[in-house]
Amino acid sequence: MTDNNASDNSSAHSPAPALRSDVQAIIDRPSTQVLIIGGGINGVGTFRDLALQGVDVILIERSDFVSGASAASSHMIHGGVRYLENGEFRLVRESVQERNRLMRLAPHYVKPLPTTIPIFSTFSGILSAPLRLLTHKQGGKAKERGALLIKVGLTGYDSFSRDGGSVPRHEFKGHKKSMQKFPKLRDSVKYTARYFDAAVENPERLALDIIGDGRAAATGGTAQARSVNYVEAIGDSEGGVLIRDTVSGREFSVNADVIVNTSGPWTDLTNKALGKATSYMGGTKGSHIVLDNPELYTACAGGEIFFENNDGRIVLIYPLNGRVLVGTTDIDADPSEPSVCTEEEVDYFFELVSHVFPTIPVDRSQIVFRYSGIRPLPKHDDTAPGFVSRDYRIEQTVFAGDKKTPVLSLVGGKWTTWRALSEHLTNEALALLKKSRTVSTEDLKIGGGVGFPATPAATKAWIAEHSAGLSPERTAQLLKRYGTKASAVIAHIAEHPDDAPLTSLPEYTTAEIDYLVQAEYVVHLTDVVLRRTIVAFVGGLTQPVFDELSALIGKQLGWSASQLASERSLAVENLVFFHGLSLTAPAVVPAQL
Repeated sequence: MTDNNASDNSSAHSPAPALRSDVQAIIDRPSTQVLIIGGGINGVGTFRDLALQGVDVILIERSDFVSGASAASSHMIHGGVRYLENGEFRLVRESVQERNRLMRLAPHYVKPLPTTIPIFSTFSGILSAPLRLLTHKQGGKAKERGALLIKVGLTGYDSFSRDGGSVPRHEFKGHKKSMQKFPKLRDSVKYTARYFDAAVENPERLALDIIGDGRAAATGGTAQARSVNYVEAIGDSEGGVLIRDTVSGREFSVNADVIVNTSGPWTDLTNKALGKATSYMGGTKGSHIVLDNPELYTACAGGEIFFENNDGRIVLIYPLNGRVLVGTTDIDADPSEPSVCTEEEVDYFFELVSHVFPTIPVDRSQIVFRYSGIRPLPKHDDTAPGFVSRDYRIEQTVFAGDKKTPVLSLVGGKWTTWRALSEHLTNEALALLKKSRTVSTEDLKIGGGVGFPATPAATKAWIAEHSAGLSPERTAQLLKRYGTKASAVIAHIAEHPDDAPLTSLPEYTTAEIDYLVQAEYVVHLTDVVLRRTIVAFVGGLTQPVFDELSALIGKQLGWSASQLASERSLAVENLVFFHGLSLTAPAVVPAQL
């Protein structure tokens, strides 16, 4: 009942392989100071922070790490300018500070994002805005916010960046200059407002860096930081929390002094499995599509288009990894049901594109990827989904298994504030353990952001020093892909003299894929194509690519022909159902193994 889509547990019908070493490490010592249930971004962030404090900690995740709500984000690290209208000033201040911080701490993945709001009126929304602030309801027919209201909001937004701010202040342009910059915009635009937030180009890889930092922090001493994916909490037992390895089917118990529930939208379901009914959550579904549309990509002029649609929803269009990301919806959802992007939502996205770029044609043939997830929002009764608080809180109960072990349940949270949120969760866990914080994460670089070159000259020097026989172009590619952790990938490649580009995907090589499989907790095919790489996201997962990757990964993991066939079938089921890809799983001849 953790951070994953209900139907995304692709191990359910696989043959049981040998017990993984990470699982065996927990079985060998099934006690810990803190057990974290849920490996989304807030779970992995808390894992890292606790490990840095010398706490013995175990992190378990039912599916793959960061594969549920955290994998369905808009790829933004942002202050949330629209939250000002909800009166969430504390959250906006924290979000802006964390946005600025993450650009410093993870510069390999978090980049400044110029953001433009097209504005079609001057005074619209002035009368309805106070009503929205006071009641969190739309209040009559939805109206686009006008220039005056947006100006007030962005001025306030800028004020939160004054302390340590690292992005320019907002600016307004009139009709003529707006059309010069964005010639494909609807010609009735009166103004454009430009400000900066940030984008995280590959959020799943950033999360892997965070896990790696946590595991590395626990070297030496008696404390350990253990993490494992595809392991779920299913109940309570005499020995503590009953755990099941979904790969092997093995069940065992883990005893902890403190339990932290970071299951996101599934928090109540996890608490129910642990014997304590709660009703904290009330998430909403958000879907996105990824388009291969060069005209739309160019029209965005290198930045995000962020605006309000006719129905009052805030939506976005922006170029990312050579494609255009379009989102998002905000619909009440049941976390016990799989979250998928529907055809109605696709129609909605096409309508919003035409709202601002009316002459640019978009159609379903341009969709290379689609995804959907449930936001971990608090229960909100009759509050409109768009006005549900994006802030977070921590609820404390006790574990039903022994009536004394404290359980800290996270309610809410978002990608931008994961570090600050993890700090709060860690502080509460430390207080329960009667321990004090010894390490601050405020200025601690993350993963491949450590030593990441900040200038072209520094980049050139890094490449020259770390190439280990690879071409400068290939070394630069790996640096961009992994940050300075590329040095470990390069060292692995150097140990494989038979390394060669994949036939169907030459931007990757056999030794690079081997590194991902061996070093990054890969269990299933979808782990590689959806989260260790962006191959599927950008529309690169063609049938030949899927066939070659599955054969290569199967060989690296030692799968039998029947295991490989099962994995291929389950991967196709996942990729077609959740992401709209066109793949099949024909039998693979044994020679490919």
